[in-house]
Amino acid sequence: MPTITLKSILDNTKTYQYVDNGEPMRGGVKDVYFSPDKSYVVAFFRTKLDFNQKERVISIATIKKDSIFNVDNGQYWKNIYCWPYDVVEKDGLTGIIVPAYDKRFFFKQGYANNDILKGKEKNGKWFASAKFRASNSKTKLDNSELGNWLSYFQVCVNIARGVKRLHSAGLAHSDLSYNNVLIDPTSGSGANIIDIDGLVVPGKYPPEVIGTADFIAPEVLATKHLSKTDPNRKLPNQKTDLHALAVLIYMYLLYRHPLRGGNYFGQIDEIEEENFLMGSKALFIEHPTDNKNRNFKREYGDNLEKFKPWTDLAKTPYTITGPYLKELFDQAFIKGLHNPIERPTADAWEQALIKTNDLKLECSNKQCEQKWFIYNNTKDTKCPFCNTKYNNTIPVLDLFYQFKPNVWKPENQRIVVYNNATLHRWHTNRNIIRNEKLVDNDKVSEGYFAFHNNKWVFVNQKLTSLKDVTEDKEIPIGSMVEITNGKKLLFSKEDGGRVAIITIANN
Repeated sequence: MPTITLKSILDNTKTYQYVDNGEPMRGGVKDVYFSPDKSYVVAFFRTKLDFNQKERVISIATIKKDSIFNVDNGQYWKNIYCWPYDVVEKDGLTGIIVPAYDKRFFFKQGYANNDILKGKEKNGKWFASAKFRASNSKTKLDNSELGNWLSYFQVCVNIARGVKRLHSAGLAHSDLSYNNVLIDPTSGSGANIIDIDGLVVPGKYPPEVIGTADFIAPEVLATKHLSKTDPNRKLPNQKTDLHALAVLIYMYLLYRHPLRGGNYFGQIDEIEEENFLMGSKALFIEHPTDNKNRNFKREYGDNLEKFKPWTDLAKTPYTITGPYLKELFDQAFIKGLHNPIERPTADAWEQALIKTNDLKLECSNKQCEQKWFIYNNTKDTKCPFCNTKYNNTIPVLDLFYQFKPNVWKPENQRIVVYNNATLHRWHTNRNIIRNEKLVDNDKVSEGYFAFHNNKWVFVNQKLTSLKDVTEDKEIPIGSMVEITNGKKLLFSKEDGGRVAIITIANN
């Protein structure tokens, strides 16, 4: 197989090679070849780009790339994006140089019953539907590929951060979907946004496509019949990204689509029905006052039992994701579904996901496939996935901040405690935000909770001014304090230090 060498059109001192095996990987609009050492790929657009298209690609590989990566903490984003970094040409066709995907984004096993997917990319679509999880389904992924429910929260955090960073740079992805995200739930943090070469720069580089079915915003579908020059035509932008982001998060946590229900519109053709269902008449399947779309007959027919609990909205309602995400889903799929300005920002999704992580409990059933669930403040706490009753009391810490001297206000944030749960600086001090800018010193555990001799205790590892306010007693590093109902703990006397008031929920 011949090895082809090409010069960069951006810097003629740089050259790139690819192996021409005659059978490139074919994407939607590009043919992809590996470099000899497989550290990068050369992806050629199959059709010749016009001047503006070529300028867009060059801008993304230079100016826009530098704006993302040549800043403080720029290295972090290399784990979030697969970003083109050079441009070549051959026989009139434009090619981009893109890093090869990390090996974690390729299936080791794939399906449970065959190896058809083995070695193939972990396209996000494989992890967003109950069809790939049901034990009696021919398309079930092997358990070794699925991860647990908690791992999908971190996947969603990474996707939200990636969208947040694009938007802060004045960019829009324009085609955000599970086809353009690679994920690895087994690592707990694997999510990589791909197909960056189609980014939208408002006012300069308009969108090339309207998006991918299932993720196109309703206003885009509802006006796609209009001319691009019609002022009423809605094209992909940051607000449509936010619709796609909400859909992705819903699907990765609940393995179903939030709009693709059983709403029917009479005797119309398939295309018109799709435009209604996902466009002008789109309706949240879990809308609290309108149940027209509240079934999955269109998607699953008579196989609903096969794909439970995800097709059972009574057993796995979206409220199992906790109060912070429930609020954002309402905002995205009720208030903001047909009113884009109401859609939650990517930053709002990131912080809600992180706060929800503090509400998690480990299922008492060791055989539970999901392993974790979110505590929903009920008296009879059960895992919603396997229906196993939680087998211990549940300490709940409600956090407060000092509004002014000796005046403490609630944070609307709480921590649910399980055995060996850890406490970090973003819990103890409201001035520390858990995001991509978090420094290593703020990532270490400051203490942990344990169920010891039938009592809940907190072990202080690093808090220099921890105080049991109820007992008016300092808790030095290396010692522990019993966690009891009504107890008040001051985590830190520093500016931003929080107080926690404890409730012990009996189960």
